[in-house]
Amino acid sequence: MDTTGPWMRASQAAGLLVDGEARPTVFAQMSARAVATGALNLGQGFPDDDPPAVVADAAIAAIRAGRNQYPPGPGESELREAVARHQAQWYGLHWDPATEVLATTGATEALAATMLALVEPGDEVITLEPFYDQYAAIIALAGGVHRTVPLRSRTDEAGDLVLDVAEEDLRAAFTDRTRLVLVNTPHNPTGLMLWVGAMQAIVEEATRHDALIVTDEVYEHLTFGPAHLPIATLPGAQDRTVTISSAGKTFSVTGWKIGWVTARPELVTAILGAKQWLTYSSGAPFQPAVAAGLAMPPAAFHDLAEDLRGRRDLLLDGLRSIGLRVSVPEAGYFVVADAAALGEPGAAALCERLPAEAGVVGIPLSAFYRDGRAGEASSYLRLAFCKDRPTIEQALERLEAWAAPRR
Repeated sequence: MDTTGPWMRASQAAGLLVDGEARPTVFAQMSARAVATGALNLGQGFPDDDPPAVVADAAIAAIRAGRNQYPPGPGESELREAVARHQAQWYGLHWDPATEVLATTGATEALAATMLALVEPGDEVITLEPFYDQYAAIIALAGGVHRTVPLRSRTDEAGDLVLDVAEEDLRAAFTDRTRLVLVNTPHNPTGLMLWVGAMQAIVEEATRHDALIVTDEVYEHLTFGPAHLPIATLPGAQDRTVTISSAGKTFSVTGWKIGWVTARPELVTAILGAKQWLTYSSGAPFQPAVAAGLAMPPAAFHDLAEDLRGRRDLLLDGLRSIGLRVSVPEAGYFVVADAAALGEPGAAALCERLPAEAGVVGIPLSAFYRDGRAGEASSYLRLAFCKDRPTIEQALERLEAWAAPRR
C-alpha cells in the first residue's frame, strides 16, 4: 500500500523521516525516556502548576452549565471579546471581536491554519534559527520554502552566553519571493525577546517586499524584565500582521489547547477558510474559562511571571555552579546551557545518555535546527524551569553528582 503524500514533506522538514522511516519528535522520545528511566523531565515544556483558581473554577462552572457542545467556528463571542479587550488594555491594539479575532485549537492550529491559508507552493517563509519544530513542518506541508536567520552567540563579561540576532541578517533574508515572516518573540527555545530595532527592520522589509508578518507570542506574559512589545504596535505593522497567542503557557493549561488570532478582517477570513476544515471548533467549556483568565488584573499576571522568574534563577544559579555556561532568558520556560566546558561537545549524544547517567532529561538545541546542524550551538541543551522547585532542586543535585568527576 502506497502511503506517500504531503505528510512526508512535513516529517522530512522536521527531521522526523530518516531513510524513509517516520520517527517521533525529540520531545516525545525524551518524555518517554523520562518515564522509562524515572528521570526528572526538564525537556518538554509542560508546567507542574495548576491554573489560577478563577480560570479553573470558570471551566468547571461551564461544564456543569452544559457548555459542552460545539462552540461557533470563529469561537465563543465571550472569548473573542475578552481577547480584544486584552489587546487594547495591554498593548493599545484595537480589534473588532466580530471580524478581527478568531479562536483556535491552541497556537499550533492557528499557525498551521495561517500557513495553509496564506502560503503557496514556492513562497518563501522566514524564521529565526533555532526555531520551534512545527514551523519547518507546516511550511513544508504548505509547499513553502523555509529561509532562516541565525541567532548569533557570544560570551559576556560575567561569562554567560548571550544570544542575539543581527539586523543585517534579518534584512538579508528577504527576497522577491518572501511571502511571510514568522516572528517568534518571546522566543522558543532561547527566551530571547527581539529588540525594537530588529522588529523595525522586519516591518520595513516586509513592507518593501509586500510580505505578511505572523507572530507567535505565546509567552507574552511570562517576561522577566522589559514587557513584551508586539510587533503589530509598530508603525505600519498592524495591517499586515497576524498575531497569534494562546492560554496554555500563561495559565498553565497546555492541555486545553485554546489559542487565538488577531488580524484584519480579510486575513481572518482567509485563515478561517483553512481552520474550519481542520478542527472547525473545540474547547467549548474552556473558552469562557480563558476569557475569565484574560480579565484578571495586571497584578495577577505579574505574580505568575515573578514566580516563574524565581524558578528560572534557581536553575541558572545551579547550572552555573555545576560548570555550565548559561544564557539568561528574558522570557518563557527554558534555559539554554553549554555543556562544552564539561567535555561534552555534542548535546544530542549527551541528552541520549543523561536520563540513565544523571537521571535528568534535557533537549539538545540541535533539535531546533534544520537537519540538526547547530554549528557552534552543537554543545547547547535546553532545560525547562516551568517545574516546581523540588523538581528543579533535585535535578540540580543529580546533575552536580554527574558533573563532579568531569570538572
